[in-house]
Amino acid sequence: MDLSGKLLIAMPGMTDPRFEKSVIFMCAHSGDGAMGLIINHPARDVSFLALLEQLSISHMAGAAMPAVHLGGPVEHGRGFVLHSLDYEGNAGTLKVDSRFGMTATLDILEDIAHGEGPAESLLALGYSGWGPGQIEAELQQNAWLVGEASEQIVFSSDSGAKWGGALALMGIDPLTLSGVAGRA
Repeated sequence: MDLSGKLLIAMPGMTDPRFEKSVIFMCAHSGDGAMGLIINHPARDVSFLALLEQLSISHMAGAAMPAVHLGGPVEHGRGFVLHSLDYEGNAGTLKVDSRFGMTATLDILEDIAHGEGPAESLLALGYSGWGPGQIEAELQQNAWLVGEASEQIVFSSDSGAKWGGALALMGIDPLTLSGVAGRA
């Protein structure tokens, strides 16, 4: 099973507070492990404009400024831009699937700041990572649901509605979920 391009939706019984009610967009998944970005935990103390200033990147007035999110507990000082596939960076863009790409180089920040970036984007500081077999074990332990990703959920400006929205796409009412796994 390849989870690339899918959403991981935290179950109510998630015991790790860093992932409580998280929605993670999976950028890569193979036998070597997995990497994803939390798309519904905004970075409250960091703005895109402040990051541009810190990196000495000028910006064009009126350019769209994406929201900054906490992508996960690994490498908080590193930025990743999840975006629509109408953009491909000079230094390389990981094509996740036919709708989403991920770029982790400064050129995308410069292009966004000058109004030349992707139509849709989300900036994440840090990422969520799993070693070989780890995410599969967490799925067996009922820690996550796997759902289809939609541009409307991923790029929505309403981060607080993404968890419920991702569940709704699956036809699941959050009130009917239990954090306890059963075995038959």
